[in-house]
Amino acid sequence: MFEPRIYKERRKRLLRAVGSGLGLFLGNEESPMNYPDNTFRFRQDSTFLYYFGLDRPGLAAVMDFDEGTATVCGDDYTVDDIVWRGPQPAIREMSRRAGVDRTGTADELAGRLKDARRAGRRIHFLPPYRAENALKLKRWLGLNPDRAAAAASVDLIRAVVEQRAVKGPEEIAELDRAADISTDMHVAAMRMVRPGVAEAEIAAEVHRVALAAGGDISFPIIASVRGETLHNHDHGNRLKRGDLFLLDAGAETALHYAGDLSSTVPASGTFTGRQREIYDITLAAHEAAAGALRPGVNHLDVHLLACRTIAWGLKEAGLMKGDPEDAVQAGAHALFFPCGVGHMMGLDVHDMEDLGEVYVGYEGRPKYTQFGLKSLRLARPHKPGFVVTIEPGIYFIPQLIDQWRAEGKFTDFIVYDKVEKYRTFGGIRNEEDFVITPRGSRRLGKAKPKTAAEVEAVLAAARK
Repeated sequence: MFEPRIYKERRKRLLRAVGSGLGLFLGNEESPMNYPDNTFRFRQDSTFLYYFGLDRPGLAAVMDFDEGTATVCGDDYTVDDIVWRGPQPAIREMSRRAGVDRTGTADELAGRLKDARRAGRRIHFLPPYRAENALKLKRWLGLNPDRAAAAASVDLIRAVVEQRAVKGPEEIAELDRAADISTDMHVAAMRMVRPGVAEAEIAAEVHRVALAAGGDISFPIIASVRGETLHNHDHGNRLKRGDLFLLDAGAETALHYAGDLSSTVPASGTFTGRQREIYDITLAAHEAAAGALRPGVNHLDVHLLACRTIAWGLKEAGLMKGDPEDAVQAGAHALFFPCGVGHMMGLDVHDMEDLGEVYVGYEGRPKYTQFGLKSLRLARPHKPGFVVTIEPGIYFIPQLIDQWRAEGKFTDFIVYDKVEKYRTFGGIRNEEDFVITPRGSRRLGKAKPKTAAEVEAVLAAARK
């Protein structure tokens, strides 16, 4: 946990922003794998962590925006619990570490919420993303679980988003640490890449590095020679000569701050001419987008800059034709780059995604509907303290190629006969994390091997 003053100041800011009513903050419960006592790794709700820092299941908290008070509620562990878990601090003791003096039981929380409803007080809560918390809202507030998310407080969502979006110095230090560990994970993977190695072996080593650093992974590891599938969590292949191996993986620190990096590595040890050409185009898009990060610049413009860089590069490679500017405006480039250039990061790898992208990334405005652009998670001006990823890529997705060609889409911009020769190419992505500074931006953490020459040098050293 951070110092108590940090949590007290965060809550004070939220009190001022919301103004009146009660704020109900639900921590998470343990989630069973296949029976109640065999659970997945516990992960506390990120907003609960942000305001209260308490990393234990079965907790909730109430902030009284009129009184300016905060109360943590839950039941202390019994002796039966302690037999299995060992001694645990009492909730009152834990709460003091977050600067909270008021505590109560789960039953007392239920009674307080009942009294608030009778008095006609507004109860603010955030959209539940776990079924058990939706059921709590039914029990305590009488809400249909199917409608609980829609009944969430937009005022609270907006206030939390604006506060959490700007990272404090203590958060940036954790995010630097997460990026450092993430770089170690990627270098460890690069050293293993060679024909005959199983994807699962590399994924296991990547996970080991994260665990050994005292935390865990920030999202399920993507480690695949089928990099054209953007979120490919299958690890069933063995690398063979000519494959490109894509790793998208990040560390989560002990305080739950996330790293998120991507690398693409030739299984043979060196890129072929064709692989290097496409790799260098993605890297050029990455460098252009990263170089554009600064306060006041809209992330949409950063994304479009990456798109244009890709379109120009693919035109030079003979895969596209016509005016690249027009191609991007029309959305033709999305055959190769069907996603956004990056997203916010913090306590979540896609920061605050549970609160809704229209609030996090679009300030309440509707998202775009054009294919490719609709997957852009962030389209608002940057502020100092924002933390974002930059992750352009080029992907050859056979099913998408077939569909667009059959439909005759963008024949003025796409050279389908040339694209056909890349059907089995796979995908390339290069990703780093950045913090927006008062005058520009800086990369978080230490540098990972990024250029084709740097990647090949790591592979060569590992094979000596």
